[in-house]
Amino acid sequence: MAKNRLVGATVDGTGRLTELKFHTEGYRSMAPAELSAAIVEVVDRAQRQMAERVAQVYENFVPEGIDTKAAMNGDLTPEEMMRRMGVSLDDLK
Repeated sequence: MAKNRLVGATVDGTGRLTELKFHTEGYRSMAPAELSAAIVEVVDRAQRQMAERVAQVYENFVPEGIDTKAAMNGDLTPEEMMRRMGVSLDDLK
């Protein structure tokens, strides 16, 4: 929900936008750039909140020491995850 309660967004577990809902008709009097900014902000917030929820769920299933948020954001390579788990890629040859 936007701070001004004008628009709300719903995203699924993958972060895909599934619903965009206008709660008032205030958008009709907004400048296009202002409306666009409000939509982008509310969708971004919904995506970040869902990513947090998904990361919390995955924390129960990943090995200790693995940062689920970093892995989901692509900031943790498979090689780095293996290293943190105590496995060398050389061991897999």
